[in-house]
Amino acid sequence: MLQYFRDYPANLALSMALDMGANMAEIDRACRDLRDHGAGPGLAEAFFEAWAGAGDRLVRAAEADEAAGRRYSAAEKYRRATVMYLTGERMPEHDNPARIAVYDRLLATFGKYVELGEVNCQRVAVPYQGSVLPALWVPASEAEAPAVVHFNGLDGTKEFLFLSGFGTALNRRGVSVLFVDNPGVGEALRKHGLHNFAEAEIPAGACVDYLEERPDVDADRIGMVALSLGGHHAARATAFEPRFKLGVCWGANYDFAARLRARVSGSGAQPSVPHLVKHLMWVFGTNSMEECLEATRNFHLRGILDRITQPILITHGEEDQQIPVSEAWSTYEGCVNSSRRELRRFTADEGGEQHCQIGTMSLGTDFMADWIAEVLVKP
Repeated sequence: MLQYFRDYPANLALSMALDMGANMAEIDRACRDLRDHGAGPGLAEAFFEAWAGAGDRLVRAAEADEAAGRRYSAAEKYRRATVMYLTGERMPEHDNPARIAVYDRLLATFGKYVELGEVNCQRVAVPYQGSVLPALWVPASEAEAPAVVHFNGLDGTKEFLFLSGFGTALNRRGVSVLFVDNPGVGEALRKHGLHNFAEAEIPAGACVDYLEERPDVDADRIGMVALSLGGHHAARATAFEPRFKLGVCWGANYDFAARLRARVSGSGAQPSVPHLVKHLMWVFGTNSMEECLEATRNFHLRGILDRITQPILITHGEEDQQIPVSEAWSTYEGCVNSSRRELRRFTADEGGEQHCQIGTMSLGTDFMADWIAEVLVKP
């Protein structure tokens, strides 16, 4: 992971941007004055302003291209603007009015990128408990193709998942993808007020219901994937939703509840975002850290993993600064009844050693795509 700043959340965000295809020269132009800025709220606000400003500049250039009829050039600039907005938007406190405005801009620029670039990506809504789970449908070219449901982590978005290239990797192997803003992230949280909770099989089951109604999906070949905090969700949903034919934990998350208690006590690992306490209360819909600890007490996989009989893959970086690799071993060892269990650890020598392979995400996405195709795609 590139150590451009003096702050882990900022370096994580930068590396995520590069994995989405950001332009390093544009990043450096926007951020070089922040390289020696100390960590903390001041950096978060300055970071946000720099990246949002870079996104605004790209939008102005894209609008000029669009007005001149240069749709593909405009689409590419809208794509990079989306990356800039996504990267900046994650840093300030969630109720910052400027952050809210930038989130709306990134939805608009992503839509323009897809429209003008004729990108294989459809915006859809999964019916869910009187509301919806906003999602992106990325179909493979084959009729009645297998598909995977892909959830986010603690602070991701469906647009990040799409722009990371995993959908393209799966499509090439004949697998469709439903990238979902599950409760607690993205539009599900920001626009529909849906908060995260441990029983991932409930929203995941709603996604299977949706896919079963699509004529372009083979309902007998649906899998479940999720990253980071989703390492809990993927395993939990696979354990309790038998319609899933496989599970992939893109980064293990065996006992989030215990790690959260450690963070509150001051002995936890690196935070993924600034203002972590406020972010957690927002995600889980609580008014205090005590309420948050209570709301997350079931975020563990003890006594659950032996229910998994389907194939399951766990990937993890050996130097993950957020979740120790021991959680990957605990998840793997618990899946004693899986018909095919595998743990793939990425090392510093090969790359992908950081959280969810961020910084070299294609190493992880290619490996997972190959594994999923081996299980779901008919010979």
